[in-house]
Amino acid sequence: MEGTEADKRSAVVMTQQQGGLGAAEAEVADLCRELIAIDTSNYGDHSGPGERVAAEYVAGKLDEVGVESTIYESHPGRSSLVARIEGTDSSRPPLLIQGHLDVVPANAEDWTHHPFAGEIADGCVWGRGAVDMKDMDAMALAVVRQRLREGRKPPRDVVLAFLADEEAGGSWGAHWLVREHPELFADCTEAISEVGGFSFTVGDNRRMYLIETAEKGLAWMKLTAQGTAGHGSMVNNDNAVTELAAAVARLGQHEFPLRLTKTVRLFLEEVCEAFGIEFDEDDVDATVARLGPIASMIGATLRNSVNPTVLAGGYKANVIPGSATAQVDGRFLPGLEEEYFAEIDRLLGPKVTREFIQHLPAVETEFSGGIVTAMSDALLAEDPGAKAIPYCLSGGTDAKAFAQLGIRNFGFAPLRLPPELNFSGMFHGVDERVPVDSLQFGVRVLDRFLDLS
Repeated sequence: MEGTEADKRSAVVMTQQQGGLGAAEAEVADLCRELIAIDTSNYGDHSGPGERVAAEYVAGKLDEVGVESTIYESHPGRSSLVARIEGTDSSRPPLLIQGHLDVVPANAEDWTHHPFAGEIADGCVWGRGAVDMKDMDAMALAVVRQRLREGRKPPRDVVLAFLADEEAGGSWGAHWLVREHPELFADCTEAISEVGGFSFTVGDNRRMYLIETAEKGLAWMKLTAQGTAGHGSMVNNDNAVTELAAAVARLGQHEFPLRLTKTVRLFLEEVCEAFGIEFDEDDVDATVARLGPIASMIGATLRNSVNPTVLAGGYKANVIPGSATAQVDGRFLPGLEEEYFAEIDRLLGPKVTREFIQHLPAVETEFSGGIVTAMSDALLAEDPGAKAIPYCLSGGTDAKAFAQLGIRNFGFAPLRLPPELNFSGMFHGVDERVPVDSLQFGVRVLDRFLDLS
């Protein structure tokens, strides 16, 4: 588009004029845009058209600074990369930094800038993956490259994992690696990754940085109703479509009870205190509604949920089918899985069965320990108005795979964001973008964090 190259040159000049910026800050936007330009759309099947290309790109960038990496293929083209960087203290357990290379598809006609051009405009890097999660991939690459060029080893070993297939549940990426090559991560005890560390403005000089310490479990389910097939003109009291439709309606209209988990309660207490508003436990929904752009993200962590997404049944208007199917997206809070499925089965009734398309556990860890202190201190060093707080993610990440190995997972992709940016709306949305100065802030924080962690 016209003006794009000028915008890019302007961003580079701005970076140079700020003075004292390291190589990581100077190159992070380009690393991000180059990753975005590799179309790694994940359509939820065996194909991964760009994952191999993206993994080879990362391998090349690591090779330039002397880091040897290995690409693992779970299926032709479904590629993940793992590398290990030696630290100064081999007695300490390594830190895992993991990120996924795939993205959800995007329709170019809906976007202001082409989703796979990786353009820089209006001070932002635009494109699919700008926040989910090629921003973190680029920041991690930029920090590692600068440190190794300067000969600065981290205090402990760092395992880097750039993964396939996260957007479809990770079966061909993180879960495959954990199952087939657990030795790559066996000595890691802590990990950082996506959907955390971003700022939420609560005042002129106060920002809360949301660290993901928990996430809901995932249950994508196929529902099936059986009935008696027959002619459409006949009376049929055993109609599979009718039975399924009623069950789906019950699910879609059901409001699960409020359940304040440990992480969600702590988040709400911290945010309410910062805003000077009452934490009304008798009307938590109203409290969350006052939180502005992140209300929808936090509201989804107050209770279990299920959303019907696909319906199928029959093939001709005058034929009553013998079966009908639906698909639903279920999410359950940490510690509530048994309660959740008991309620689902009650709503389905005796004539509708369910089977999993994808079933992944909820995860939760304590907001405590040296790694949390390191995050907080690194943020404060770059933003004196920062306060790190835990939160629960309504979606899911590859943390679910690594938790199976006993690894504590934290969402920590640090970004200081302008208050007017609807960051949560960028995930899987149109016109996904990340400010260049937010990326530069992130590399400074991550660099400090590696020294402190």
